[in-house]
Amino acid sequence: MAQDIDQLAIDTIRTLSIDAVEKANSGHPGTPMALAPVAYELWQNHLRYDPADPVWPNRDRFVLSAGHASMLLYSMLFLAGVRKVDEDYTVTDEPACSLHEIENFRQLHSRTPGHPEYRWTSGVETTTGPLGQGIATSVGMAIASKWQGERFGAELFDFDVYALAGDGCLMEGVSHESASLAGHLKLDNLCWMYDNNHITIDGDTALAYGDDVLSRFEGYGWNVLRVGDANDAGLLSRAFEEFKAETGRPTLIVIDSHIGWGSPNKQDTESAHGEPLGEDEVKLTKEAYGWPEDAQFLVPDGVRERFQEVIGKRGAELSAAWKETLAASGHAAEIETMQHRELPDGWDAAIPSFEADEDKGLATRKASNKVQNAIGEAVPWLIAGSADLTDSTSVRLTFDGAENFEPGSFSGRQLHFGIREHAAVTACNGMALSKLRPMWSTYLTFSDYGRPGIRLSALMEIPVIHLFTHDSIGLGEDGPTHQPIEQLASLRAIPNLDVIRPADANEVAEAWRLAIERTKDPVAMVLTRQNVPILDRSKYASAEGVRRGGYVLADNSSIADGVGDGELDLILIATGSEVSLAVGAHETLAAEGVRSRVVSLPCWEIFDRQDASYRDEVLPPGPAARVAIEEASTMGWERYVGSDGTIIGMHTFGQSAPFKDVEKEFGFTHDKIAEVAREALR
Repeated sequence: MAQDIDQLAIDTIRTLSIDAVEKANSGHPGTPMALAPVAYELWQNHLRYDPADPVWPNRDRFVLSAGHASMLLYSMLFLAGVRKVDEDYTVTDEPACSLHEIENFRQLHSRTPGHPEYRWTSGVETTTGPLGQGIATSVGMAIASKWQGERFGAELFDFDVYALAGDGCLMEGVSHESASLAGHLKLDNLCWMYDNNHITIDGDTALAYGDDVLSRFEGYGWNVLRVGDANDAGLLSRAFEEFKAETGRPTLIVIDSHIGWGSPNKQDTESAHGEPLGEDEVKLTKEAYGWPEDAQFLVPDGVRERFQEVIGKRGAELSAAWKETLAASGHAAEIETMQHRELPDGWDAAIPSFEADEDKGLATRKASNKVQNAIGEAVPWLIAGSADLTDSTSVRLTFDGAENFEPGSFSGRQLHFGIREHAAVTACNGMALSKLRPMWSTYLTFSDYGRPGIRLSALMEIPVIHLFTHDSIGLGEDGPTHQPIEQLASLRAIPNLDVIRPADANEVAEAWRLAIERTKDPVAMVLTRQNVPILDRSKYASAEGVRRGGYVLADNSSIADGVGDGELDLILIATGSEVSLAVGAHETLAAEGVRSRVVSLPCWEIFDRQDASYRDEVLPPGPAARVAIEEASTMGWERYVGSDGTIIGMHTFGQSAPFKDVEKEFGFTHDKIAEVAREALR
């Protein structure tokens, strides 16, 4: 092997990827083989990154949006000597990705899963795999860099974001939304690298894809560059330098490559994309590289040392200088708080409490806006946005200094995502990964447009706030297209996502406390368009019960018959706007001598995490009839009412009419609920 050390390092990346996929008998070798020179040139000569401190806040971000090429990233983490970081952000002496982990690629409990997973492997900046998600998330990272630079100074935050995408990433709809948003915001710290190899799983991209990508991105307002050969280090270097010199536009570098580069029989074929090369082809390919054909997981002498003397040395110097700048800046305490997802002292001092108002009431979206503003003024890194529904979803920030985030005003706290739900949620994922506290909003029925990103926020366990309003048939005249039915059940099916549907303004305040205190896991906050009564908390239980997911709101079992034996005849369970209906039915039935209880159950997930004794205290086992009330699909309520219980819910789509008429049409009045409860008691 008489190659120079840099070519030797590139071929090491290739052969590690080949060997890992071959041993696992599963994976995608072709893209790492093609793009090893791109990753090497970027990391070694341009990326501001310290392998010894992979959570240095001002590091450049590298996102492998083409997540199927995960071995490209794992090889880089191993060869660059990236360190493992504990959950408390302590950098350890342990490697993030050892050779042992590479040898166990795609195996149970390894740090080298089939696609890069945030939290599993230090150095992985975001979970990728669903194509397009990585590049979309990178937009949020670039937004975070711009915002932090405005707040703390460019000498502390000016990191660039590089994302490597394939044909599939650019075909996915989210890439269009996100590229359009990035171009509008003029995010000149964002660089997408497009692996233009013309191959997908089915074969040549000509089967389904003939876009003029360069013109498309020029139309978005991007700076578009082209590198005609992925192996040309000089052209790659020039493109990266042109990106860094660009102002006012994000950059797309179109890189022409050959998937499976070097494989005599599989280069430029779909078989190099999604399956191992095979033993014979591995030997032929290694021979083409000038590599020992029988060597497996070979790391030649000098390769890791080469990484240390270039990116290792440069990164250590950059991060050390940054830490000195931070120490002298006066911002260290605030940045430390933000980086650890903690909160400033007194963050909750101005959260309002709401006086009882059972006649006029207040929409929970309106109550949310009051609470959000109280918290936002105290937590400077809370960023609010909507998909073109800022006032409809009531997320407008109104305190001084809460101007729009837009080109020329990157310190703004109010983001306008436009009608781009998928881009909105993925951008919020990127901001959360960069330690801001983002929230985005739309109508609940349109949560479906952002669902892939919602799922990933839950998978990554990052504390994004997904805020949804117009939460039921109660929104009325807009009709079935806008009236959500199945969305609550769908969101509740996502692991690690707590879906909170508050009953009134005071439950909203507690829901916000829960959401903003989190250091992990997202929340879906589900709110009404219409006014709902603000319950009298001197008569009913405190809204603090929200913190346990569910609680006894009203109970007359000890006084209904004057005996006081505490036995229940009936338990009414509800969420959101239907809680007040349950209370009305409860009061009606109490006058008839029925011993009943109202349970407000705003968050199933939190309630289910409580110990059994508390759950039994709220929903005691026994003969009491149970009735659940929710203006949505009945799916899932069986767990609380049992096989003999009654569920008042939706089995069809809604109708267009004033909301009181729609609710009456489907049986959501306290008189109808009382009638159904009487039937349940028989």
